[in-house]
Amino acid sequence: MPEPNSDSSCLIVGPSWVGDMVLAQSLFITLARRQPGLAIDVLAPRWSEPLLARMPEVRKSIIQPLGHGQLKLGVRRELGRLLRGERYGQVIVLPNSFKSALIPYFARIPRRTGYRGELRYGLLNDRRLLNKTALPQTVQRFVALGLPADSALPPDCPRPSLQVDESARDAALQRLELDVDRPVLALCPGAEYGPAKRWPAGHFAAVARDRLAAGWRVWVFGSGKDADIAAQVCAQAGEGCVNLAGQTSLGEAIDLLSLAAAVVSNDSGLMHVAAALGRPLVAVYGSSDPGFTPPMSERARIERLGLNCSPCFERECPLGHTNCLNQLAPERVLASLHVLTV
Repeated sequence: MPEPNSDSSCLIVGPSWVGDMVLAQSLFITLARRQPGLAIDVLAPRWSEPLLARMPEVRKSIIQPLGHGQLKLGVRRELGRLLRGERYGQVIVLPNSFKSALIPYFARIPRRTGYRGELRYGLLNDRRLLNKTALPQTVQRFVALGLPADSALPPDCPRPSLQVDESARDAALQRLELDVDRPVLALCPGAEYGPAKRWPAGHFAAVARDRLAAGWRVWVFGSGKDADIAAQVCAQAGEGCVNLAGQTSLGEAIDLLSLAAAVVSNDSGLMHVAAALGRPLVAVYGSSDPGFTPPMSERARIERLGLNCSPCFERECPLGHTNCLNQLAPERVLASLHVLTV
């Protein structure tokens, strides 16, 4: 006869975006504070392993082997069967899809918490009705799932706070031949969601030139998908601007960002990473809404124009001009950088 499920362990089905996974740490912190000693495991895509490894509240990450949109019922059933041995007392499902609730159901976790949606009635037995007005921010929606259904949300959600692997950081500095003898400006010009969230390369380059002239070093971060726009930034910024896009793992990017004297980023996963590292941060918003996914940091300043057409939440500008970003002058970002770094 199997042992009963334990209230001392909890499984989280994590989100699929870097920024959302950073924000999910606020939930992990909330759970750890409410239940000291609670073991928190996270079921998430493989890319998230180094990020979760830098969250002290997480005991371990469990690889979710399926790509976006893949049902593969047999694979989900088998993984759920394997997870039964963990005897979780509760699972919290952060994505709102039907598919994301299948593995916890197959794992027979007794309390399965998540928001209503996509025909999940039989899969979740602690179903919450999402009040978008009361919980306008993603981080609030995550944290609320870690509280009893009738609880009021705390006035302030705990801020994500990532740890740094110092030995991995030093190894990355050596491998990439990077120097930290002068202040470092980190630029994050990518945004996987789409071009309507990307400040122009020329504007990033203008900021880079200003800091290079002041004696700073400039590192440009991003994934391999951001290599082209990062190359444009470096080409326009001139000598001294180092293109790291596609040259680092996510773990290395986190550790290296911790060395930045300041960061300028689009609304992206790396923006949330920089905020969780406590770096002075200027966050540039175009098609998205800082009221929905703000950087969780007291050391962050938001720059946006707030045009009548924004936020539109589109991947590409539906009007064809992207004025919300093109017309946001580099001087505004430089002014915010000055305030943050004086």
